[in-house]
Amino acid sequence: MQALVVVNPNATTMRRRTGDVLLAALSARADVTIATTTHREHAVELGAQASRERVEAVIAYGGDGTVNEVVNGLLADGPGPHVPVLGVIPGGSANVFARNLGLPNDPLEATARLLRALASPTRRRTVGLGRAGERWFTFNAGLGLDAETVHAVEQARHRGKRATTGLYLRSAVRSYLHADRRHPPIHGVLPGGEQLPELFLALVTNSSPWTYLGPIGVRAAPRSSFDAGLDLVATSTLSPPVLLKHVAEILGTRQGARGPDVVHRHDLPWLHLQAVRPVALQVDGDYLGTVTDLRCQAVPDALRVLV
Repeated sequence: MQALVVVNPNATTMRRRTGDVLLAALSARADVTIATTTHREHAVELGAQASRERVEAVIAYGGDGTVNEVVNGLLADGPGPHVPVLGVIPGGSANVFARNLGLPNDPLEATARLLRALASPTRRRTVGLGRAGERWFTFNAGLGLDAETVHAVEQARHRGKRATTGLYLRSAVRSYLHADRRHPPIHGVLPGGEQLPELFLALVTNSSPWTYLGPIGVRAAPRSSFDAGLDLVATSTLSPPVLLKHVAEILGTRQGARGPDVVHRHDLPWLHLQAVRPVALQVDGDYLGTVTDLRCQAVPDALRVLV
């Protein structure tokens, strides 16, 4: 099998010696070309080129940001039989997409699993993905406080900090303290013409958990699935007691956040969110700037994945 391995050398948990061992193992079992990313969106370019050259498999070796870029490259011309099958070797701090597929979080174990999948045509799974505007996402997109936290973490990483659970928690608290907690900016419409109330944050998912705090899955939308449409989870309050209650619910139960201030819709084909002022947007854990208008769409059977 002809395969392209896209390696992000700056991913959180990457180790050069481990990476060399893994890549050597892959090269022994497939006709492998290795490409190392050098700048943001480089993996998009590599994925698009691989798709147009009809490479059989593309393996993303890095974190969720690397996977997202590779997927956006593979699907640059849309889904179809021409799109290479995707493999993932986790190298990030959360590895949400890989873990939601049931893949091992350890790179060595994931590579062993990948080698078995490359050798067996039955080890494939087709998954539904989402689009946030023009950007494909593999597990979620977020507007508001969630995205502001992601932005704060990215800024800290640029200053040399490691992307740890503690960094995410501290960044979330700081983002909350600096947020406008009186004027919800987000509103929108759902299929059937349902109008959303004014919201402070909105999370759109196509799988669960939404993210991980170390080994703990954060289940904001427990029924969200690669085999269904999109789930929306949003809140109309930033009241500290209510938010703490919701945090406890999504960490401690399998039912997600509940209450009159929570909007939760399951299996949506699309949704349209708007904001009265620019709000932060993140896709698969990458900050993409601010927006005032965002249309999200579910795309069933978008991509084949090695499992």
